[in-house]
Amino acid sequence: MSRFSIGLDFGTLSARALLADLSDGRIVASVVYDYPHGVLDAALPSGKRLPRGFALQHPGDYTGALFALIPALMKESGASPEEIAGIGVDFTSSTLLPLLPDGTPLCFLDEFREEIHAWPKLWKHHSTAPYASEIEKTARDRGEEFLARYGGRVSSEWLLPKILETLREAPAVYERAIFAEGMDYLVWIMTGELTRSAPSLGYKAFWHPRKGFPAADFFRAVDPRLARFPAEKLAGRILPVGSRAGVLTAGAAEKLGLLPGTPVASGTLDAHAAGPGLGVTRAGQMYAVLGTSGCHMLLGDRETDIPGICGVMEGGILPGLYGYEAGQSGFGDIFAWFVDNAVPGVYREEAEARGIGLHALLSEKAAALFPGESGLLALDWWNGNRSVLVDPDLSGLLVGMTLRTTAPEIYRALLESVAFGMRMIVETYRENGLPVDELIATGGIAGKNPLLMQILADVLRFPVRLGGTDQASALGAAVLGAAAAGEERGGYASLLEAAARMGSRSDTVYLPDPRRADRYDLLFGAYRTLHDLFGRGEISTMKLLSSLAKSQDEEALL
Repeated sequence: MSRFSIGLDFGTLSARALLADLSDGRIVASVVYDYPHGVLDAALPSGKRLPRGFALQHPGDYTGALFALIPALMKESGASPEEIAGIGVDFTSSTLLPLLPDGTPLCFLDEFREEIHAWPKLWKHHSTAPYASEIEKTARDRGEEFLARYGGRVSSEWLLPKILETLREAPAVYERAIFAEGMDYLVWIMTGELTRSAPSLGYKAFWHPRKGFPAADFFRAVDPRLARFPAEKLAGRILPVGSRAGVLTAGAAEKLGLLPGTPVASGTLDAHAAGPGLGVTRAGQMYAVLGTSGCHMLLGDRETDIPGICGVMEGGILPGLYGYEAGQSGFGDIFAWFVDNAVPGVYREEAEARGIGLHALLSEKAAALFPGESGLLALDWWNGNRSVLVDPDLSGLLVGMTLRTTAPEIYRALLESVAFGMRMIVETYRENGLPVDELIATGGIAGKNPLLMQILADVLRFPVRLGGTDQASALGAAVLGAAAAGEERGGYASLLEAAARMGSRSDTVYLPDPRRADRYDLLFGAYRTLHDLFGRGEISTMKLLSSLAKSQDEEALL
């Protein structure tokens, strides 16, 4: 009998399920579910307007995806329930749900349906920026040692800023709720027990595998009402990556069309799951998950403090290795914004006449340009900066436009900007003693835009290899399911063994072109100057514009 594992990958706009062969990781079938509500960043489903910086979601989209995806996957693949050895799940993070102790989302209750803080806060919920700054200052003033593990900064995208925002602005929600990350919520639905993902707590909630959470005095210093946090609000067994969280309950199994008792792995973060899915198993390997945002993960053999990174955790990606995380808050979103809002109609007409997409047309025309030929340079902060400045109030910048500037030239400058942003991250790793000897690129953009991959190789000055699948996170979740199944059910004895056998990498490698790389060294020097002037210097224009926009939004809500 064949044996398979199911990987569930919950992203920003959709969720995916795939079925992987346990013997070699071959993807047998996959299905996608688009969230009906998408990202709630303008208004609640009722029409109630949201303040600037909000990014909420509908919890019904998560459960709707879960109970639609697996039956559809089983039908698509023709597999039988007896052939399923295990299930793994990954999720965007920190995506935080306020829940009743029985698992009911608070926003489902009549009394909280119109309360904006009762809805799940998506990872890119950025209205928490003032609270992140407050938490960071408290930690720095107290000399908290954990701060260095997160690059000396606290991101608005993490768990505690979302918690503090809820406590301050909607104390009734805080008092009534417990909180769960998206992956833990889904594992709870499947197994009947609320457990906690160690990687999500380690990267997003200041938890350490040996030291635990910061002392109660720290939380009390942030706000006296947090004195019993996280014990009151984050209770549950904390499980390492690749471990078994439980098994399918009879009720969940019936809805999913699977057998009761099927093992379910503890969840993990979406970008982190991609490591096992790509067969990344040793120190020095870096991989980049390139989608709406960019996540850049590096495996190391020791723990080192790196300024401006998102975090480091032993066992955060694979047991026995240190997983370093950095990222770019805007990646594919930047190109989508440009295409949707700033491309003249003549290009759309040409693309339609030729039967190709607008991105493909712009890439074709941009590829004909030599680096620097357009005279343009951009900063990639259209959605703030995650690494290494950790500042959501920074914004995009395009320098060098003239009356001759064309849309393909701007498009290429935006592609180059994200490559420069990635180089800032790579150089930060290297400047602090962490070697990077291999880069693997995955995600939808990696396989769809050869021009961008070549620009990355030229800017970084080392080869860029493609992952073997654009579903690396979903495959990684299936690898977690294989490890949770264990050898007794046809799985693997360890996550490392499962990743080595099931991970997938392509033979496609982009090599740097020396002439272009030399030119990009010059452009990167100029990029770094702008990066430091607007991100680290005294030029506060971006902050002023951001504050004016926020104040206007607040007036409009009154």
